[in-house]
Amino acid sequence: MTKVKTAFFCQNCGTQYAKWQGKCSSCHKWNTIVEEVISKESNGQPGWHTDQAASQPASRPQPLEHITSKNEQRIITPDRELNRVLGGGIVPGSLILIGGEPGIGKSTLMLQLAVHLQGFKVLYVSGEESEQQIKMRAERMQMTSGSCFILTETATQNIFTQITSLKPDLVIIDSIQTLHTNYIEATAGSISQVKNCATELMKYAKQTNTPVFLIGHITKDGAIAGPKVLEHMVDTVLQFEGDRHLAYRILRTTKNRFGSTAELGIYEMLGQGLREVSNPSEILISQKDQDLSGIAIGATLEGNRSLLIEVQSLVSTANYGTPQRSSTGFDAKRLNMLLAVLEKRGGFRLGTQDVFLNIAGGLKVEDPAIDLAVCVSIVSSMNEIPVPDNLCFAAEVGLGGEIRAVNRVENRITEAEKMGFKEIFISKFNAKAVSQKKYKIAIRHFSKLDQVLQVLM
Repeated sequence: MTKVKTAFFCQNCGTQYAKWQGKCSSCHKWNTIVEEVISKESNGQPGWHTDQAASQPASRPQPLEHITSKNEQRIITPDRELNRVLGGGIVPGSLILIGGEPGIGKSTLMLQLAVHLQGFKVLYVSGEESEQQIKMRAERMQMTSGSCFILTETATQNIFTQITSLKPDLVIIDSIQTLHTNYIEATAGSISQVKNCATELMKYAKQTNTPVFLIGHITKDGAIAGPKVLEHMVDTVLQFEGDRHLAYRILRTTKNRFGSTAELGIYEMLGQGLREVSNPSEILISQKDQDLSGIAIGATLEGNRSLLIEVQSLVSTANYGTPQRSSTGFDAKRLNMLLAVLEKRGGFRLGTQDVFLNIAGGLKVEDPAIDLAVCVSIVSSMNEIPVPDNLCFAAEVGLGGEIRAVNRVENRITEAEKMGFKEIFISKFNAKAVSQKKYKIAIRHFSKLDQVLQVLM
């Protein structure tokens, strides 16, 4: 009888210990170390093996200059938003992890990819839904495909048996927390099971040059569930965000070995599935019948994409001793800083006012280029003076009340001109690198915040 061995793992970072302790010495978290049953003995072959890989000689070190590189042909999917986030398409042999809250649309996004990817044999492995449930979802979204194969299985040995016979061009696992291997005596979803199943899939992806998508659960803090080593093993980590009560979803890149980590894709959840939003500025700027105070349009950047977002503010008299400061989609500390600048440099008495700030569309913006739009929005709400809806702002505000330059201002001006705005307010120090003759939109430049407020208010 094989002796069963146990080990202790940190549920947060995956560090292994010989005995239990209250605090993890790697991530410094308390009460995250649990005991799991593992087996060092193995009666058979590992979860994935190929005769070709077994017959290959051991690799030897080579000088970097002697190594020849080849350009891998990426798989271009019909989903342009996914192509942008991945850096131009799916890299063969890559391991991609996509995480998000329950019900946000991860399975829908992957099923759409599996069905719409024509000319490629796709295997969709589900450990959470039955074949009939997946078929019902496909019928609801009015999708069908002869090259998409569905497998409902959780044992990795059975999955690799089907993969060997089918030889797919793309594999989707829904989800990695439901898989288990028979060579580890632990429950599915445990740290050791997730780590070993991901290792087997990584070996398969690299040896066969087949891309693999892994759908992962997230914790209540928003991080990928399971050991942190899972994110280190994969090539790309995607985060699918959004409010389930709203229609729009955002696909962000938090790690990408083959492209930028600053890109994002925007989708709209409909009854027929997810729709790509090619022009997000149209949905982020609300349509209104009359001029309203407290609304200003700011030009921001997400990766290589320019976005025009609507900044909404509400300033009202505080009924209690301490005024409230609340922001949605914007850094609360930066809001307090801008309020202090308005009070000190602009003379506005905001110390007795409640200030509420909202970025329309559910976006979270960290670009300092919308500082000017935030300040204009707050002053507009305080004085009940609407800002003309054909104005746009792209500048950072300093502690001295100065208007600071922002990067890639040409992209912001081009986006504002494309959306039909008549004027854009930028920093005086950006104006030197911008030629008015190239644009139909009027470019106005300022050096002080009070100059902008005098012109508008």
